[in-house]
Amino acid sequence: MVLTKKSRIALIGTGIMGAPIAGHILDAGYDLTVYNRTRCKAEGLLARGAHWADSPAEAAREADVVFTMLGYPGDVEDVYLATDGLVRAAKKGAYLIDLTTSSPQLARDIHDACEVEDKFAFDCPVTGGQSGAEAGTLTLIIGATEERARPVLPLLQTFSSKVYYMGGAGKGQVAKLCNQVSLASCMVGYADAMALAEQGGLDVAQVLDMIGHGMGGSVALDRLAPKSLDGDYRPGFLCEHMRKDIALARQQAEDMDLALPGAETAFTLYDTLCEIGGSRLGTQAITLLYQDEAAATAAGLDWSLVEPAQGGADGTDAADASAQPSGPGN
Repeated sequence: MVLTKKSRIALIGTGIMGAPIAGHILDAGYDLTVYNRTRCKAEGLLARGAHWADSPAEAAREADVVFTMLGYPGDVEDVYLATDGLVRAAKKGAYLIDLTTSSPQLARDIHDACEVEDKFAFDCPVTGGQSGAEAGTLTLIIGATEERARPVLPLLQTFSSKVYYMGGAGKGQVAKLCNQVSLASCMVGYADAMALAEQGGLDVAQVLDMIGHGMGGSVALDRLAPKSLDGDYRPGFLCEHMRKDIALARQQAEDMDLALPGAETAFTLYDTLCEIGGSRLGTQAITLLYQDEAAATAAGLDWSLVEPAQGGADGTDAADASAQPSGPGN
């Protein structure tokens, strides 16, 4: 395939990340068709010249390249592998690129199904959050070789500033999960540090600045800790998606007979946060678990929703009260 500005592009999923990615594709002059379960989230793109499709299959039917940015592996499986899914609906020779953080095995299954249909699929999860999507500076983690991805590289570069080629189907997803377990531990680390500083009678902002200029610093601390400090829990990346990503990493580690204690701690905290009503808050809301009941209630959380041995999102037991970093009134 030779990509030109006359090539037809489709993007399925115009949410927090998908919409700005689609905007960059439009800005680069490509012909773009979009689909989203709720059309209202695509209206801004339609006003800028994108075409609307009534289903993923319709969006993909004439497209040379199809992107998906979905929520969960179940969504990815349905969109790609259902009877009327993308694997069958897309035309021969099309590229199908999944930007979702999803299951490595599912990425391999999609790749193999497309090979049979004479189509090209690879996983391409991204990192950089909403701000990176809006700025067009996302990092792309591609489950393919550079040679296989080269025909669509100009298109990928419209919304990214760095590309890593992991060499094979599903390996992009494994690499992204490595990123997520590291990020999750950074989130727990700065939340612990903020709680310790506050209880120690220190100026928390000053402590964060000090940590950021030393070995304890991280991108998470630089960008998200100030939001936690200001009580700004608007999502750039949803807590429920962090919980999902860590659950995927735990499953991958279990398959490898590998222990990830940092990821286990982070999963417990994000699972608890989601169970008490924080699913749709930004990941920086982890610090609410360390605050008193009034702060949690003001943010829309309800500690009474947590019960001992309550089932977690991936079927594991959620933490009991003794495992919580704080509870109401503590």
